[in-house]
Amino acid sequence: SDLQKQEERGELLQPLIFVLLVLCSVLLYFKVSLMDPGFVKPEEEEGEDKGQGVVTPQIPGDIKLRRCGYCLVKQPMRAKHCQLCQHCVRRYDHHCPWLENCVGERNHPLFVVYLSVQLVVLLWGGHVAWSGLYFEQSWEWLQHNILLLVSFLLIFIFTIVVLLLLVSHLYLISCNTTTWEFMSHHRISYLRHSELDNPFDQGIILNLWRFFC
Repeated sequence: SDLQKQEERGELLQPLIFVLLVLCSVLLYFKVSLMDPGFVKPEEEEGEDKGQGVVTPQIPGDIKLRRCGYCLVKQPMRAKHCQLCQHCVRRYDHHCPWLENCVGERNHPLFVVYLSVQLVVLLWGGHVAWSGLYFEQSWEWLQHNILLLVSFLLIFIFTIVVLLLLVSHLYLISCNTTTWEFMSHHRISYLRHSELDNPFDQGIILNLWRFFC
């Protein structure tokens, strides 16, 4: 059969890989959106959780860790209360409206992996959509290809958004800072009173190693 011949020629391998990548992207989406991003539990003491992936520096003497004014838990350094999730999140990065969940200490690495897989899927889909276009200056051609053109335009826009997100997150990770710390540096006590511009930075290689490994 034709299907058997295509299989023998290896023509089904690429569509199969593409479908697996899409499936992987969907699974990662649900994993990141449904998992605990690092909620601070009421019974936890500040500085607990020895399994943290990022080493926190010594707290300057004039900075006191406080209780959260919303959920009343002892708030570890780099944690922030999310008004949407109604929890304090360890190593809080941001609340993602796409995921309807915070990105924090526990799911941040998977979030970056999700963005990477999503970017590959979008680039591949954009290539497929572009290869199906052959341009002619006629109204009839536009009628037959309008859906393909719209699809390509949407894929292009989403690709730019995901690419910018991924690059910005990789940059912040290489500096060992978070989106919240980067945007609100002047309002965060342990950064505002620190002698160093970024007290968490341990060099690009070590920052990446501690984050991903």
